[in-house]
Amino acid sequence: MPFQLNDNIKNLVPYDPIEGNFAVRLDANESFLPMSKDEQAALLAALASTDLRRYPDHAATKLCQAAAAFYGTKPGLLTAFNGTDEALFVLCSAFLGQGKTLLCYQADFSMYRFYAQVAGAEIIALPKRDDFTIDIDATIEALREHKPALFIFSNPCNPTSIVLGMDDVRKLIHAANECGTLLVHDEAYMDFADQSLLDEIEQHSNLIILRTMSKAAGMAGLRLGFAAANAELTRALHALKSPYNVGALTQAIGTAILCQPIRLAADIAAIRKSCDKLAESLRELGLPVVGCSANFVFVRDAAQYFEPLKQRGIVVRCLGDNLRITAGSNEENAAVLTALRELI
Repeated sequence: MPFQLNDNIKNLVPYDPIEGNFAVRLDANESFLPMSKDEQAALLAALASTDLRRYPDHAATKLCQAAAAFYGTKPGLLTAFNGTDEALFVLCSAFLGQGKTLLCYQADFSMYRFYAQVAGAEIIALPKRDDFTIDIDATIEALREHKPALFIFSNPCNPTSIVLGMDDVRKLIHAANECGTLLVHDEAYMDFADQSLLDEIEQHSNLIILRTMSKAAGMAGLRLGFAAANAELTRALHALKSPYNVGALTQAIGTAILCQPIRLAADIAAIRKSCDKLAESLRELGLPVVGCSANFVFVRDAAQYFEPLKQRGIVVRCLGDNLRITAGSNEENAAVLTALRELI
């Protein structure tokens, strides 16, 4: 019998980011802030002190110490990954498979379902309310009915930019625990909000929290993320990840950046200000902004503007009938608003 692809990957569609040169790129939730001279100096010093002949530190000890100090947790409860996408792949590979179920939401990060499909798992994607908020009671009912192996959601949500409060998240954690479900709380954008549960990870046996340096830290090109969990889950994650999974340069640069908390806090405040101002200006144009609790805004029923904006050299993200617009510099935001004002 000739070789055939497994059924679970036959119809996989490759990730397809928008390619090309555009004057304004606000489609990938990247930071618009340039690297400061101090950051450049720290980066160069990190490069100069890195011995590329040797394998990197398998445990990423210094990096996790710096991350723990920045995030306010314990180094021994962190696992470093080559981007949180690697963490998601490891989690889905380890906890899902044939006969296992992933529970997620329809309006959420698409890669949850992608990695679950690769693992051969059943996927149950719950709808959200018409205003894109989460129905907690309906989610708890789904947990009890399906008893999924894994439940993953982003908070603040990508793409809606809506944040779910800590009390509601705790309800979901407890309900998931009663069903024997591992809950992954993806806090990729929590640097811009205030509902993190990082200081509670030791209290929960079924909770893993993901954080990234791609957004607030402005290091999307570095591909660096972390998983935080209790000691037992962290030991499992250390065993599951690939040997030397985070490169020496990534560790050195990540450590140097995380050791500048004042600069990072200032950058987060600047991005937050840009996002709030962009959301307010879009509302003034009469556009229905759903949320702005991250570094982007979600505008419903605005997909008709995607191609005209693109033709003007401005790229945002089109998601069904809606647009996700990353908060940019004053000049980038002004270009988007000017174009939309003309189109409207």
